[in-house]
Amino acid sequence: MKRLLAFILILAITLSLTACSILPGLLKSSEEEHAEKDYSGYTIRIYSNSNSEERAAWLVQAASEAGFTVSIDDGSVISGDIAALMAANENKDGDILFGLNETRWGQVIDGEYPNLSVMAWKPSWARDVGKYTYADKAYGLVIQNVLLFYRTDEFGTNGEEILFNHWADIVDSGYTWYRPNKVGGTTNSNINAAILYAFIDPSSPAGGVSVDGWKTLWRFCAEGKSGGEDYQYGFMPLNKGDVQISAYYSSSLYGQIDVAAENSSNPLRGTLKPENWALVDVADGTYYIAEYIGILEKKGRTAEQTEAVTAFAEWFGSAETQAAWGAVFNTYPCNSKAASILYPSGVPEIYRLPNFALTEAKGAGVTYAAYVAAHTNEWANIMTNLGFFWADPSDAAPEPDWDSLDWAALTRPAEN
Repeated sequence: MKRLLAFILILAITLSLTACSILPGLLKSSEEEHAEKDYSGYTIRIYSNSNSEERAAWLVQAASEAGFTVSIDDGSVISGDIAALMAANENKDGDILFGLNETRWGQVIDGEYPNLSVMAWKPSWARDVGKYTYADKAYGLVIQNVLLFYRTDEFGTNGEEILFNHWADIVDSGYTWYRPNKVGGTTNSNINAAILYAFIDPSSPAGGVSVDGWKTLWRFCAEGKSGGEDYQYGFMPLNKGDVQISAYYSSSLYGQIDVAAENSSNPLRGTLKPENWALVDVADGTYYIAEYIGILEKKGRTAEQTEAVTAFAEWFGSAETQAAWGAVFNTYPCNSKAASILYPSGVPEIYRLPNFALTEAKGAGVTYAAYVAAHTNEWANIMTNLGFFWADPSDAAPEPDWDSLDWAALTRPAEN
């Protein structure tokens, strides 16, 4: 991803995703607040789903240089948000929980994991993350959203602008689109949530979604194009010109466009200034998620050890650290000061879109993110039971008889 500051460019040259070294002093604030005390005598146990091998290695060394000793499993040990939560809940040895999204954090805060209790704390940068907070519990680190974007060249709309009221309008757009081929996964789940947003009905037995919503999502699957395992996510089919519209997550978009020509003879061009692609103008906006950090209660941890854990959380969420993290891993920080370091010219377009995840779900009295959290298991069960998201069109499930479905049964897990 192209950066606009000299220190970011130096960082990009000095660091690689497989290296762990960092520029001396980069992560220290002007006051060098963490240099005054060495907390390295206590090993801070971290659980996270934001734990690729590169992220885990970078964090261990960066923390060490800041005076902390941390332990975090990479993706070869723990893969995914549920796995991270289950491991933390079972092992009962965690100090820090970070990553996840509002759905999972809501479950943690609400006590759905009996051995995970989040300690009350408030970092000095709490105000800098704005609305991305669970007051006195957890605070936002990284923002990303699922984007609906399209080609504007001869492989797309030939210059015609696409305007939708809702994500669900894609099924009547007249264009070809990519759709995922599995129920699970954060990005796929966010695409589902974006399409179902227009059909929220708290009184509906169909998981709080009108039957028309499920019909629309079915059409999205049945009429969309899936490349099976060759595509995984929505960037590649659009980059190759196989579809006109696709969905992809924001944190990797610019980086993928920078190297798009490596995977296509008709690549997308233009990173911060698109040349042959554009974002679909959706009146609703899009579905954002934020990753948060919280401090876990831990039996037997001393006051001095808790001080070390709190100091680490303060350091990791700070503007300096989150700017460095964002520069290396193409993430956009919740911390507005970190965002200003990364983007002094202003917020990129992909992060200026309206966020309907934090708007109130129609008739529900809670945000849409909270509504999704409350119904996520029901939705996954419905899609699994009805056979949504087949990988091979020849294996497509028959369209359900929508008027005769037993929604009470469909919202429960499938019987083995």
